[in-house]
Order: sequence, then structure tokens, then C-alpha cells
Amino acid sequence: MESNQRIWAGARDRMAAALRALGYPDELADLLARQLKSPRAMDRMAAYLSQARPASLEMIIDEMLAICADVETWRRKKESQEAQAHYNAWLDSDERWQNLEEGSDE
Repeated sequence: MESNQRIWAGARDRMAAALRALGYPDELADLLARQLKSPRAMDRMAAYLSQARPASLEMIIDEMLAICADVETWRRKKESQEAQAHYNAWLDSDERWQNLEEGSDE
């Protein structure tokens, strides 16, 4: 097993152990892992399960959705920062300055 696969399997196993401690089956861990999509998100869910000890499946799903929303917000922020960096680089580029000197700003 590759190192990356071990990381994913370890995160899934920690989440499954936390779910088992609450009386849920391992199949729920598989479903949650598919939605969470990263070891970091699975570890965050495992920590929530261990600390909050939610009383219902609805609370677990609600937290999973909140984690997914946080991850998506972070991803969009990083995409935006990357796009802004490319735009700033273009603004400072020699090509743009040459175009300005020639009379067009393409």
C-alpha cells in the first residue's frame, strides 16, 4: 500500500472507530468518507464524533455537511487567490506595458 493510501485508510479507520464507539456500523464510515473526500476532513469528523458524541444520525450528517461546506469554501478561496495572483502578474507583465505603450490594453 502506498503512503497516500495508508493516510486515507488511517483517516477512514479512525472515523469508523469513532462511529463504532457510538454504535453505528462501518458502512456509515464508508458513506461519510466518500462525501468528505479527504483524510483531513475525515479526521475532523472523527474528532467531532469523539468529542461531541452526537445523539442522532441527523447530527452526524449535519456536521458532515458543515465540514464539506467548509472545505468547498476553502477551495474556492484558494482558486480565487490563484486567479488574483495570475491577474496581478499580468498587470505587472512586460507584455501588458508594451501593449499600453502601443496604444492597446488587451
